[in-house]
Amino acid sequence: MAPAPPTPPMRSTSPLHRLAALARTAAHPTGEPCGCDGGVVGVLADRDDGTVVRHGDLVAKAHAPGTDPEAHRVRLALAGHQDVAGVFVPPLRLPAPRPGTEVPDGRPVTVWPYGPPVDPEDPDAAPWEEAARLLALLHRTPPPPGCADRLPDMRAPVKVALAVERMRRTAPDHPAAATVLDAWRTVADAPATARRLLCHGDFHLGQLVRAPRHGAVAGPWRLIDIDDLGLGDPAWDLSRPAAWFAAGILPPEIWTRFLGAYQEAGGPAVDGDPWARLDVPARALTVQTAALALAKSTAESRPLDEVEEVMIDTCARIAGHRTG
Repeated sequence: MAPAPPTPPMRSTSPLHRLAALARTAAHPTGEPCGCDGGVVGVLADRDDGTVVRHGDLVAKAHAPGTDPEAHRVRLALAGHQDVAGVFVPPLRLPAPRPGTEVPDGRPVTVWPYGPPVDPEDPDAAPWEEAARLLALLHRTPPPPGCADRLPDMRAPVKVALAVERMRRTAPDHPAAATVLDAWRTVADAPATARRLLCHGDFHLGQLVRAPRHGAVAGPWRLIDIDDLGLGDPAWDLSRPAAWFAAGILPPEIWTRFLGAYQEAGGPAVDGDPWARLDVPARALTVQTAALALAKSTAESRPLDEVEEVMIDTCARIAGHRTG
């Protein structure tokens, strides 16, 4: 893994600084001197939907403002349950905050072991089969006792609707917005399924890390990120690679490897013709990606990049438009 980029200076009262201080406390609960390369190793993410700071072999995450406290507690309990120990990196116990480390705005904070992620510079080594087997195992696992009746819905369908609303707010006059909305109507009008299996809710390769293993260079691949975890139709967890394949971004041989590994592992999301169940989630993910592309490119005053253009063109095909 490449070294983390230099972390910008943080004001001592900033939420980012407080999260960094909490991460240090978690890494050194007895107050021993820090030997973790001079303190915080890096800010791994700082977005509206969460901030993640690494300190040595540990990461601390401040979840999104407005996170439902009860749903968060149930999701966190599920991630730490022995029944899914082979799927998720388990959370660590959150240390008692020291003065100056409390994250403001009531945002929940979690602490996790650090695991090396998928290397974006080496796409040929992406663990597609391992990811498929993890998803199959998650989907086959019955909700553990104590969680089944309290688990919220997985949030994949909600995230599509939120992306469309963001586009409507920030890029209503973009020339491609009408195309994305037409594609969205084909998803919004599709009947919902009643399937209620354990789902990740936001699967992509960035949600995979090597599990820490004492004395080994790297442990097995595991899933991270509990924010969208819940019950629902497992076909949504396959929607991103399915959408990329349908758009021509994911090569057919990789899609075949991924889907084949999922089916061989007994994954219940598809049977017979996989597209009978994947069509609507794949269309939805295409709409979500295209809507976010319009929102972000408009906010950044930049043209769409090549991949974003492909997703807009795919929306046009979904909506039945003819493209240039």
